Parts: sequence; structure tokens; C-alpha cells
Amino acid sequence: MNPRSIDDFAVQARRRLPRFLSEYIEGGSYQEQTLARNVADLRAIELRQRVLRNVESVDLTTRLFGREWALPIGLGPVGISGMFARRGEVQAARAAERANIPFCLSTMAVCGIDEVNVALRRPFWFQLYMIRDRGFLADLLDRTRAAGCSLLVLTVDMPVPSTRYRDFRSGFSGGSELSRLIRQAVQGLCAPRWLYDVGLRGRPHTLGNLRSVLGNRSGLKDCVGWIAQIFDPWVSWGDLKWIRNRWPGPLIIKGVLDVDDARECAALGADGIVVSNHGGRQFDGVRSTARVLPEIAEAVRDKLTVLADGGVRSGVDVMRMLALGAHAVLLGRAWAYALAAGGTDGVQSMINTLRSELASGMAMAGCTRLAQLDRSVLDPCGPQLKKSPTTP
Repeated sequence: MNPRSIDDFAVQARRRLPRFLSEYIEGGSYQEQTLARNVADLRAIELRQRVLRNVESVDLTTRLFGREWALPIGLGPVGISGMFARRGEVQAARAAERANIPFCLSTMAVCGIDEVNVALRRPFWFQLYMIRDRGFLADLLDRTRAAGCSLLVLTVDMPVPSTRYRDFRSGFSGGSELSRLIRQAVQGLCAPRWLYDVGLRGRPHTLGNLRSVLGNRSGLKDCVGWIAQIFDPWVSWGDLKWIRNRWPGPLIIKGVLDVDDARECAALGADGIVVSNHGGRQFDGVRSTARVLPEIAEAVRDKLTVLADGGVRSGVDVMRMLALGAHAVLLGRAWAYALAAGGTDGVQSMINTLRSELASGMAMAGCTRLAQLDRSVLDPCGPQLKKSPTTP
């Protein structure tokens, strides 16, 4: 099958990956209610079809943080994506560079900052977690600057690791180390193409950005235990000031889901925020991104660049997010699926699909520029996404 839609890429990814990795991509926390809401609430937003608007030329270019981009989308940070394809972060970054869209490297990447930097001609973004070891954090910031990374994305919605039942069931985490290794080995044998291309040829299977602090224990088998030990539950707004003082470039705060928190980010000198619930992977029961985005954008859009993620599976979904108030959209699972399905070519094909879908959707709505995507393109007779409780 030649994948066309994001759903097609997801099917291909499930076929090629061992189960513990496909479940890692798919899964959310606890009962995965927020994960489901992200998709369902976004798809429930109805758009207005307009006619006779002369849509011969649709311009998808945008400007973010002082630079022109070909599309209002970027590849957001996805941990251990180097296990989805051989040296996967490098492959995805190359696809993003060719398409002239942002790529954000995760702290928890298989390919480290230096490896990705060597493979690219342009600066990329880097995502940072707030961890207890401030010395390591300062060193990582120094390495990020030395590599010429143009923007820092600070993820703040993970003060403690969440419980993800799928990872326990699949053998990605939980149980003894020996039982996990056996289960993963058996699953790898059931995915021979992945086993040869990634399992054998894609080594080393380590977290490249963490070798300086973990040494020989930077392998994936150590990842879960290390996260539980180093993430900082005492993190506060004062720590954001600490980062702001040490990072001279644009700073984005990722994981904002509350209007007051968004205002605080603006007051403390952030340049942007990502309205996000971590793809439903952290706090199950909170509202979807689509539900909270309009009120947050209304409160801070004139002060901050507002990005959003969560539930985006098509170019029309990108259009919906922009209409709800985002300046641009970060992708997560969508590009992880495409990377697993086809490496660099898969990611490029996925980007082209979103480009085509977004351009077509805008034309059907009578829009030729991204600036026209606001609440006016939403169907006033469609179901309104009213505020809902943050508990199920």
C-alpha cells in the first residue's frame, strides 16, 4: 500500500514496528480519555464552505520567530524516534529541512544534538525538560547553543512521569529487565524488516543527548528508570527565569493548558507557548487542545506566538487549529507514523499530503492566505466546543 493519509501511515507503521514501539507511539496515560478527546474534539469542529472567491493562488507561507517557513507546521519533539527508523531523528530532520519547516529535537532522542547538527545545513529547534541536575542542564544548554540551535522549547507538563498502561502491557516498561528484553526480542523477530534496518544497522540504541551524564547507562532500557529519578517535581516559575537568563534566543514554553499559566509565561519573558496536553500522554482527564486553544489564544495571542499540538491527523485539522487561534501547529504522532512507515521519504510524503490537504481546505473555505483563517471560517451553525470540566 502506498500511504496517502496520516491514517495510512499509521497502518504501515503498525505493520513494520515491533509491538512495544508501535504501542509507545499510539499510547496515552491511564484510560486514554484525553488522547481520544484530542482527535474527536478537533474533528467535531465544522468549517464554512464558501464559493466564487477566486482561489487560484493559495499562499501557505508563514513567518515564525523571524524566519519564513513554507508551511504553518513543524515536526514537534518525539522521544526515541531514532528507534522508529534507522537514525530516525536525522531522517526526519532532513525531511523537514527539505520542506522548509521547523524540526524540534527531543532531549530523549536517540540521535544527539551533534549528530543531527552535522546532518543539516540550517539550525534546528531543541526541546528541553526541566530536570534536577542543574549542572547537566546548564551543560546541555551550552551544547545546544554551540550547535547553533535557533530556538529552545521548554517542556513543563512533565514534573513527574505518568502511568501509561500500554507500555506495561507491551513490554516497553514495567516488570524485570530480563522479562522486558525477552518480550522485546520476540516482538523484534516478528518485525524482520525493522530488526535488520534499525535493530542491527541502527545502533547505537542510546539516548544521545544523555551520554555525558549517564555514560554506559544511556541505553533505552535505562530510560524509564532514569526519567523517574531526574524529573523535577519542585519545578516552579523561578526555574523558568533561570532558563530565560541562560538562553539568549527565542524561548517557547510547551505544555500550557490554562489561561493564567499562559499569561504568566508572557510576563516572565517567553516568546511563545505550545498549547498542549502532551498528546494525552501525561494527565488523563484534562481538556483537549481544541477546547482550550481559543480562550488561551484570545488572552495572549497579541503577546506571544501561540503554537498548538494534539489530535492533528490532516491538513484540515491544521486549518482548524489555525482558525481556533494558533499561529502554527506542531506534529507528533503524525510524523512518527510516517517515519516508521518510510523514513525520510515517508516524512516528506506526509508533509506533502498535509500541504495538499491544507491548500485544498483553504480554497474550499474561500481563503488564499493564512491570515484569513480565524473564527470566521468556522460554521456558526455547527456544534460549539464549550468549556468542559477537567475531570471525566
